[in-house]
Amino acid sequence: MKQIASMMAGVVIEILVKPGQAVSEGMDVALLESMKMQLPVQSEESGTVKEIKIAAGDFVNEGDVIITLE
Repeated sequence: MKQIASMMAGVVIEILVKPGQAVSEGMDVALLESMKMQLPVQSEESGTVKEIKIAAGDFVNEGDVIITLE
């Protein structure tokens, strides 16, 4: 199973994909706010969104799995 993880700690501002949606490598899948900056989380692999493990407003740590792909 492929996974997309947070690259840094921060608050989830927006989720840009939905379950069942196809994503490609380099595509923005979520926005995080950290140190008053908004930073996109990008997929490192192509696939289809299976599960979104976060919601807007959640705090995530670096390395937390936020989306799984199939």
